[in-house]
Amino acid sequence: MQNLQKMLPKFSIALAVVFAATIGYLLTRGNTVDVEARKISRSELVEAIYATGYVEAENIANLRAEFSGTVRSIGALEGQRVSKGQAIIVFDSVQPRLAVNEARAAVAEEMAAVHDNDLRLQRNRTLFQAGAISRQDFEAAERNSTASREALRQRQMQLKSREDDLKKLEVVAPFSGILTLQNVKEGDYVQSGTLVATVTDSSRYLVVVEVDELDVPRLRTGLKAVIAFDSMPEKRFDATVVRIVPQTDRVTKTSRVYLKLDDSVAAIQGGMTATANIIYNTKKGTLLVSKSSVFEEEHQSYVWKIVKGKLKKQPIRTGDSDLVFIEVVKGLNAGDVVVTSPQENYRDGMEARIVRESPKKQS
Repeated sequence: MQNLQKMLPKFSIALAVVFAATIGYLLTRGNTVDVEARKISRSELVEAIYATGYVEAENIANLRAEFSGTVRSIGALEGQRVSKGQAIIVFDSVQPRLAVNEARAAVAEEMAAVHDNDLRLQRNRTLFQAGAISRQDFEAAERNSTASREALRQRQMQLKSREDDLKKLEVVAPFSGILTLQNVKEGDYVQSGTLVATVTDSSRYLVVVEVDELDVPRLRTGLKAVIAFDSMPEKRFDATVVRIVPQTDRVTKTSRVYLKLDDSVAAIQGGMTATANIIYNTKKGTLLVSKSSVFEEEHQSYVWKIVKGKLKKQPIRTGDSDLVFIEVVKGLNAGDVVVTSPQENYRDGMEARIVRESPKKQS
């Protein structure tokens, strides 16, 4: 009887172990889960700021009527290419033509006055040398001649100014480009200051994006960016930050940033929608996992690691991240296999069958 009592504690312990093992087996039996996973490795982490915006020509000229008048002729239509100096619109206006005629008459009058004063000066010089007039009379003739010549110079300057104004009746392209706005037609009467045409330099475009004020301190001119256009979703284009507007919009809490495409793109045009990833930092040799692999519990980050075909809940410490991947500072090693889409019903020790291995991040 005493021997039986001595054996009971040992038997109870053994029974408990068997019971626990049985329960564990029952809990995990048939609990093989299909998972997507990837073997992690060291790659380059690219940190970028995402922003949206639009395409804008680097050079845009808004052309306005300098004088009120009637449109006499149209030299180019909206959408057509124009050359530097080409007349786009020609106006008829009475005011500048009258001003030129008046200025020409004033010049002719002043030229006659100069001629008369020069003759008078020559005559007075001869008389003064002969002692027939006083020095005062001779010097007065000199002053009159000088004054009339200065008056002629002023009149000639006025004439040039009026002739320049007359040339403004022709609205010309300041540079070669596309006529993106043609706002009048022949016979229209246009008031001075009216916007009549816009010329856009189609050879040089900028991408203008709005960047959140929290991200602006990370930016500087010269940073590289990758641009995508909604009209060409499969293509990517390299660009460079060329200008950062030092002003934050109170409503949107964003600042405007200008990006210049490194190479010309024939298919783009002003106003097109664009997205940009502005690269502000790169880290080489970084151990990365996809963000979708990481989950949080009580302020601790975890991943499900696959060890010998079974799930293991692995605590990790994370660092920097990009749009898809996050740096693992502690808890994993290169070559470890982690689940990319963890589920709530996963438990330690579950058998894991990899149904698809997610592609690795390109170094």
